[in-house]
Amino acid sequence: MLLNISYNNPTQKKDIEEAVGKPFSLQNRWKLGGIGSQKLIISSASINIYNLLILDQNINSCNVELRPKGIIIRFRSLLETYGLIVPYFKLKLYKGKAQEYSIYLDDCFVKVIADKPGIHKFFKKVISQKIINSPPSI
Repeated sequence: MLLNISYNNPTQKKDIEEAVGKPFSLQNRWKLGGIGSQKLIISSASINIYNLLILDQNINSCNVELRPKGIIIRFRSLLETYGLIVPYFKLKLYKGKAQEYSIYLDDCFVKVIADKPGIHKFFKKVISQKIINSPPSI
C-alpha cells in the first residue's frame, strides 16, 4: 500500500501498524544491530511510484525501515513523504544485477543500487527477518 505519510493521521498510523506492526523497541533495535538502511538510490520504479518521483528535480532516493511484520520504504517528492508499506508475506526481494536489489509488492516495485557493502548486509537482515516471520511450512 502506497501512502502519503507526511502528516500525523491516527487512522493511517493504525492501518500501518496493523500491516507491518509497531516499531521495534530500543532493546530490539540494539539486538538487531539497527533497523534502518542507509540512503538508497532508486534506479527504477513502478509507474505509480515513478510518477511521484519525477515531480521534482532531486535525486531519487529512499530508505528502508524494518518492522516486526514487514518493511516500510520511504521516499520524498515535492516536500511530501511517501511510504510503501510491505508486509513480509507479500514481499519479494530479488538481486537481479550484482549491484541492484528489487523490492516487489504486488504491482509496485522499487529497484535500488547497492554500491556499498553495508547495503548487502542490510538486505541479508531483511531476508532473515522475513524467514523468521514466515509461517511454518508443512
